[in-house]
Amino acid sequence: MGIGFKQGTSVQLIVIAIEEVLQKHLLDESAIAGIATIDTKASDTALVELCNRQNWLLRTFSAEKLSTVPVPNPSTIITKTKGTPSVAEAAAILAADNAGLGAKLLVPKNIFRGSGLPGVVTVAVAEETQP
Repeated sequence: MGIGFKQGTSVQLIVIAIEEVLQKHLLDESAIAGIATIDTKASDTALVELCNRQNWLLRTFSAEKLSTVPVPNPSTIITKTKGTPSVAEAAAILAADNAGLGAKLLVPKNIFRGSGLPGVVTVAVAEETQP
C-alpha cells in the first residue's frame, strides 16, 4: 500500500484513509504487506507509530526512484514540492514488485481530508504481477 501525506497529518486520519480504501474496494487488512512512501517520511511519528502498531513493514523510496514509475494520476503540485509526480501510486507499485516481475495498480490514489483531523492523506494499492 502506498501512502502520501502532508506533514502534521494525524495517525487517525491515516487509519481512516486506509480503512475506507479497504472497505470501498473489498480488500482485507491482512492483504497489506506493508506501507510504502517517499524517503522523507521515513521517520514521521504518525506513520512509524501506525506501522509498529500494525506490525507492517515500512518501505521508503527516493523521489528519484519514485519518478521512474509511470502512474495514471501524476500531480504537478507533488512534482514541484517532492520532485516526483507521484508518491502513493508509485510507492505502491515499487513495493509490490518484490520479485522483479512487475506490479499493477489495483486502487488508484484516493485523497482524504478533514473529518475534523489535521492533514491530507493519499492512498493507493498495488499487487505483484503473477507469472
